[in-house]
Parts: sequence; C-alpha cells; structure tokens
Amino acid sequence: METPPIPPWVFTVEPYKGESLSHFLGRFRRANYASSNELGQKTELGSVLARWEKFRFIPPPSQKQLEALALVVQLEVEQLRQMLPLQGVGMKHEPMRLCAACYVEIPCHKLEWQFKETRGCAHHQLRLLSECPNCKLRFPIPSTWLKGQCKRCLLSFAEMIVSQKPY
Repeated sequence: METPPIPPWVFTVEPYKGESLSHFLGRFRRANYASSNELGQKTELGSVLARWEKFRFIPPPSQKQLEALALVVQLEVEQLRQMLPLQGVGMKHEPMRLCAACYVEIPCHKLEWQFKETRGCAHHQLRLLSECPNCKLRFPIPSTWLKGQCKRCLLSFAEMIVSQKPY
C-alpha cells in the first residue's frame, strides 16, 4: 500500500495594514524557516523576490508573478498588490526609513515610508529616521528586521522615538 504524499506545511502570516512587501516577505520567511532563495524556488520567481525586498519594482510585478507568490504565501493577489507602490509613485531604495512611534504601535515597515514624497509620519507628525540615533548605522532592508532594534547597538525602535523630531 502506497502512502499519500505529505502536504507541505505553510505557516500563514497575515499582513499588517500598510505593510511593505519587503517586511512581509521577511516575516513570512522567518515563520516558515525559509531563506530568500528557498522562497524564490518555491514560487519559481527566483531572484526577483530579492529585488522586491529592496523596493526594486522595475518592471512592476506581473499578474502571473503575483499569483505564483500568492499561492505560496496563501494570500489573495489583491492583498499582495496593497503591499506594492501604485504605478507612478516614486520609491526611495535607500535609505530605509522608519517612524519608530508607528513601529511601536504596529511592528512593521510601512510602504509609505519609502515614497519619495514622504517627508515624515503624517500620523505622529514626526520626521522619519533613516539610521540608528545612537550608533548611526543605517537601517537595513525591512525583510531583515527581526526584533525591532538596531542590529549593531541593539537600541530598540521604541527607544528611538525620543530622537524623532517634529516636522
């Protein structure tokens, strides 16, 4: 008697409102103990995912690419589209930016922080940070944000709020 194949287990990860695709992909990979390379293989998107994690959306993701990703991460294509910039919206690839006050409320990198026209957090009326105020290390891509803290000096994002200036 032949045993049926064991279906792959995927731990689903719900996206936060306004979350960037980069941050979501990092959370999904960590929840499923998968590397960027493994996720690229499973979706058959290869290194395209690594480009998306760095906010490089030229050319924009196709319907077919989004469907392949949606199938693996168990989301609707529309949910993925909400994590992408609208056509014609300019994006900053670097530096990565953060509103520490927002991150404390909802621990995710928001897509809007990378828009070229975004100068600060409209919700908190604070300027965005692009580096740790303590050690001056620039923030890495959001898919690598593990604990809401600086990778070098371990200052928490919550402690960075006092360094954000009003805008």
